[in-house]
Amino acid sequence: MDRFRMIFQYFQSNSESVMNGICGLLALASVKMYTSLDFSCPCLPQYNMAYGLGIMFVPPIILFLCGLILNRQALVMLEEWRRPPGRRKKDPAVIRYMCSSIMQRAMVAPVVWIIVTLLDGKCLICAFSGSMDPQKFVGFANVSAEQVQQLLAKVPCKEDELMRNSSSRKAVSRYLRCWSQALGWSILLILIIAAFLARWLRPCFNQATLLQARHWSNYIDIEQKIFEETCCEHSRLFAQQCILHFFESMQQEIKLHSFSLPREGEGAEGGEGLLQGITDQDQVNKLLKTWYYEKPPLDVSQAHQR
Repeated sequence: MDRFRMIFQYFQSNSESVMNGICGLLALASVKMYTSLDFSCPCLPQYNMAYGLGIMFVPPIILFLCGLILNRQALVMLEEWRRPPGRRKKDPAVIRYMCSSIMQRAMVAPVVWIIVTLLDGKCLICAFSGSMDPQKFVGFANVSAEQVQQLLAKVPCKEDELMRNSSSRKAVSRYLRCWSQALGWSILLILIIAAFLARWLRPCFNQATLLQARHWSNYIDIEQKIFEETCCEHSRLFAQQCILHFFESMQQEIKLHSFSLPREGEGAEGGEGLLQGITDQDQVNKLLKTWYYEKPPLDVSQAHQR
């Protein structure tokens, strides 16, 4: 049990490690989803492009939104961006760093999906087979324009009787598959080169600014967690005090039923430090409102001076 508690505390204190793991799982899930997908092109001129491009781009949008939803820092970043400055100024560099980090992680799974679909080629063949120039391929010379569109739309359908052994279908399919794979490998190469340059050129820039942005972005996340934990602890103690006072007010009736009450101050010893004179709902609301509108400045020396 202690091991699980240690692992949980580690993940709770290392948001970046958690998000990297979630992004990896989403990327693997996108590959698994595509391999298990029953891709079935409608083979109709008016629907092929919509279906092919929909399969290529709609799931990445869903995966991107899932990446944003699962990333806790996305909400923290929005709260930091929207909060009133109050007594603590907002640092645009920290918000930009958080936004960049969130977007990079959220884009992993969608990019993997798009690259996998391009390397497979089925989506591109389905989407653009009807847009091909029939003059580039043999087998469409003595066919009317309307029939050409019907035949080109049926290129992705290998099981169709008219196109099963057609050399023109194979030529169009091979041509589009080559373009799709070339595009997929090009995107992958560009991303690898961009990651390589970002990795190796980063030391050439101001490292102090980067360290400051990373430090304060982590601080904002940890501060929010500790504030929520402290609020939960305060709520538990405040509720305990309210319940004890309720039972004390009904002491006579409880004595008639032979119930025993805890002695005065027995359950409140641990809560006195946190409550600190907060005795009603209005004071709690004022405290939370003050935290939102007038966050204390990041200067602990002021608290010691007071």
